[in-house]
Amino acid sequence: MSDTAQLLTAFGLSIVAAPVLLLAVFFGAFLTNRRLGEELIGRLIQGTMSVSLLSALAASAIMLWHRVAQHPIELGDWVITAHYHLKFEFVLDLLSLSYVMLTLVLCAVIGAFSTRYLHREPGYQRFFVLFAIFLLGMVTASLSDTVETLFAGWEMVGLSSVLLIAFFQERPSPPRNGLRVWVVYRICDVALMLAAILMHEINGGGDFDHLVGDQAWPAHDPLLIGPHFTMLGVLFVIAAAGKSALVPFSGWLPRAMEGPTPSSAVFYGALSVHLGAFLLLRVSPVLDSSIWLQVAVVVLGLTTSAFAYLAGRVQSDIKSALAFASLTQVGIIIAEIGLGFRYLALLHLLGHACLRTLQFLRAPSLLHDHHQLENAIGSRPREEGVMWEQKLPLSMQRWLYRFSLERGYLDSLLEKCVARPFVALFRGLDELETKWAKLLDGEPKAKEAPRDL
Repeated sequence: MSDTAQLLTAFGLSIVAAPVLLLAVFFGAFLTNRRLGEELIGRLIQGTMSVSLLSALAASAIMLWHRVAQHPIELGDWVITAHYHLKFEFVLDLLSLSYVMLTLVLCAVIGAFSTRYLHREPGYQRFFVLFAIFLLGMVTASLSDTVETLFAGWEMVGLSSVLLIAFFQERPSPPRNGLRVWVVYRICDVALMLAAILMHEINGGGDFDHLVGDQAWPAHDPLLIGPHFTMLGVLFVIAAAGKSALVPFSGWLPRAMEGPTPSSAVFYGALSVHLGAFLLLRVSPVLDSSIWLQVAVVVLGLTTSAFAYLAGRVQSDIKSALAFASLTQVGIIIAEIGLGFRYLALLHLLGHACLRTLQFLRAPSLLHDHHQLENAIGSRPREEGVMWEQKLPLSMQRWLYRFSLERGYLDSLLEKCVARPFVALFRGLDELETKWAKLLDGEPKAKEAPRDL
């Protein structure tokens, strides 16, 4: 291995090692029953971000200087059988380094903001433990070069997101909404797992190299892509739709606003909501296997964007309005990916994540900002003119308003078609397990009353 390759491997591993050490410190404090101070937690967060970000910048500079388009970092085969192998591997390329630097910059901003915003909050240390799990998951998913590595990061992001939605656990609403989001995440996780299994069936491994060849993103070898990749692409699209709240999974997005403002900013305004778009960018050669799949992705993105625009127009609280505004742009990014504009989609994603993070962080002081604006211009901001909705017939306006106010009825649809059957299935399995346990134990036990979803 050349000196350049060794340096890139060292810096690439440093990007991941810093969040791993941060998480190890938190779990060490938990195991020794030691409570860390707010100042120490703030320094640990900023130190971790600094090490990872400097490593990412150094790796990017070396790759630019030596004109290295991509650099794989193999962590070895963890499971090897006659026909399959399970491998964890990272890759440094334009897509992975761009997204991981976006993650580190925004997490550093959110971390600095949170140390002051959550000052003396009873769950201060718990928030930063979940924040560290989220950071490690995002870094792992961003640098992944196999579907197994991506799945590991994907799960850490989903778990930390749901637990932060239920952060204010003393109230009944946050845990209930967190459970709803968890159900939707499980559905998209099943799709991603099926895609991983299908990749192994097709290629005997989950390496993304088998989809793109030896060329760096976004180029790929068209000879590797066949029509049998269409089903694989459909599974990836379902997984991305669940994670990015695309139609018909958009109903969980307003429920995710139950968490603290910093978590809303970093999860649903900046990083987590874009993870589905990142997945489609990573596997974009698969979308080229079928023109119908590309058309479906474009229609899905535009439909999501139109729905989010209508729902966002009638929201009465700033966080929900920003969430639907984010979803509008995410839908456009998905459409750009379907149209084949990969560089444009990446630039759109990076710019939109930064803008929306700033807006979410300023949301608590919206009225103060509005008063400052009025003082600066000497009057109230000019109201919008006649909107296109007002040119529609009155009956159509009323239907459109009700449709938007009910958020396209997607929330009730998810409850009836996804959440209730999902919970009923697992309650049935729980009852079956309880019966078997009683049968084997031989002593009847009191049955715990089921909790409402």
